[in-house]
Amino acid sequence: MPSDLSPSSPVLRGRRRHASQTALFPTCPDAQRPKQVAGRDLAPITVGPGVSVSNYPDTADCPPPCSGTAPVVSETVAAGDSQRRLDGQTRTSETPLVGIARLAASSPCAETSRASEQRPEYFLLPVRSILNKCDSNRVPFEWTINPYRGCEFACKYCYARYTHEYMELDGGEFEKKIFVKQNAAPLLAQDVARKYSYQRADGRPEHIAIGTATDPYQPAEREYGVTRACLEELAKREGLSVSVITKSNQIVRDIDVLKRIAARSELSLNITVTTLRTRLARLLEPRAPRPDLRLAAVKQLHQAGLRVGVSASPLIPGITDRDGELEAVAAAAKEAGAQWFFSGVLFLMPSSAKQFLPLVREKFPKLAKQYEQWYAKNGYAPEEYRKKIAERVARIRLKHGFHGRPFEELQRKVQSPQLSLGLNTAA
Repeated sequence: MPSDLSPSSPVLRGRRRHASQTALFPTCPDAQRPKQVAGRDLAPITVGPGVSVSNYPDTADCPPPCSGTAPVVSETVAAGDSQRRLDGQTRTSETPLVGIARLAASSPCAETSRASEQRPEYFLLPVRSILNKCDSNRVPFEWTINPYRGCEFACKYCYARYTHEYMELDGGEFEKKIFVKQNAAPLLAQDVARKYSYQRADGRPEHIAIGTATDPYQPAEREYGVTRACLEELAKREGLSVSVITKSNQIVRDIDVLKRIAARSELSLNITVTTLRTRLARLLEPRAPRPDLRLAAVKQLHQAGLRVGVSASPLIPGITDRDGELEAVAAAAKEAGAQWFFSGVLFLMPSSAKQFLPLVREKFPKLAKQYEQWYAKNGYAPEEYRKKIAERVARIRLKHGFHGRPFEELQRKVQSPQLSLGLNTAA
């Protein structure tokens, strides 16, 4: 497995019930596992010479702009349609692609050894930077690293689906077209040298969050190794502040390099476990590893002496919030050795709603009306519900003696509404 990619690389081929019940929706039984859908072919787009990455939107790796209502994005455009809207803008098929959309359209296919018809399409994405600035005041980090664009885990609720729309692709293609960022190690070395500050005004180093908009340990990592390449580069330095969040037990493969980073810099690891119910997890997160495998990874990371916590984000109203369920996840996390635990309520952008709401209507029809009322014009659940969940999470943390997370103090300074990213607290 390569540590980096370049055009010439040879690899380019039984629960107790609790008295406090915060669920506002009726309890629904586990749904059946959905059928997987094979990826569609990428429609050819003619572009001119001299592709530039100067318009690459760094904000695609960060939370979207904060507002009371989520940005409006058009419904999926049928094949052959001459127009599509993005953020209220209409673009005809004759309008030249620019920035990351133009770059993505001209990205060559990446060779893969995977033979399954269910596999996604992989593309090589040449970029100028791996370390992306995050200016959002809703998260306690300054920089993000997302080794890939798109994620094969295909979580139905994933907020990051909107990032594919920057490339003029529908959010439904998020798990079908995966873009592999090239030359990760040399670019990251250059970025850290030019951009990164080891000492902010408060004396702490700036924080680098890995995996904010795509899972760094999705299946593509086994072949292309971009995440590993980034970690190897970070391990050469000291005095950094780094975190990783993932749904994959594949992270244990890199315990050796993670230990080297932890010996010289601040490092925290976060494993996401939204439910212990395997069938439900398969429905919501079709291609992510089973919950028990993720908890086993927490245990192995803890035993290796690494700081690790569990995220139960997003908590999905009416589906993963039933009495005792969040408590069961926390108890399992504690038993596995997690040092902290957090959860935030589902944040649903339009691109995600197009994937998630049809699932709710089909598998959880009793919840459909409530979801439409809550999320039709706003990406956030009502404040009252979010407050109750935050109080519930606080009781859980107190009961199990979870330590504060590495960035808890910074998070308290964030006054804006909560986005259910992996590094956020309950809200």
